[in-house]
Amino acid sequence: MKKALRNNGLSLFFGLIFILALAGQAITGQAAFNEEQLTAGLDEITFVQYITSSSFAVDVSENWQSEYLQFLLYITATIWLLQKGSPESKELDKPGLESDHDQLVGEHANAKSPAWARAKGWRLTVFSNSLAATMGLIFMLSWLVQSIAGHVAFNEEQLRNFQEPLSWAEYVASPDFWNRTLQNWQSEFLAVGSMVVLSIYLRQRGSPESKPVGAAHDDTGTSG
Repeated sequence: MKKALRNNGLSLFFGLIFILALAGQAITGQAAFNEEQLTAGLDEITFVQYITSSSFAVDVSENWQSEYLQFLLYITATIWLLQKGSPESKELDKPGLESDHDQLVGEHANAKSPAWARAKGWRLTVFSNSLAATMGLIFMLSWLVQSIAGHVAFNEEQLRNFQEPLSWAEYVASPDFWNRTLQNWQSEFLAVGSMVVLSIYLRQRGSPESKPVGAAHDDTGTSG
């Protein structure tokens, strides 16, 4: 058990705090929603009703889609784009997809390489791009859920105010949708950009996201 906890500590830690944060969001979200209901002279809803509502779904999904967009862009941008001095960048002489030898694929695979890394043709192509493809798929699904749930929540508000509801296409083109979307995107882009630049000059001893404490500022693609 100790070995399993040690070997999976990072994923277990973030999995636990994700569940706690999501539960906290659900509890506080229900309380805030019910306050609005009472102010409007409407009935309160139960916890189960809230977590299965469009309001909760849109709040969760709009954050998920921005996070996975962030990772999708970061994974793909770092293939070609470099940043001198950052451990978040590849070394300055290694832009692009790199050689089969560097990537340990095909005849350069070793005994521990995954089976599809030793394969040829479409299986190698799929496996070589599986991380970005999965991130992209989760982003698109989260964006779709956000747009559908947001459309339902928006129209519920429109009807409460005796206003005309919008079609899904009209909602996706509306300022409300893009305001909710872009306020998440800009924060994600700022966070990633800050990490890339700050890690050039600042250090965190023992972290693989930082260069070694004594590394030069212009050392690129090294981690501690």
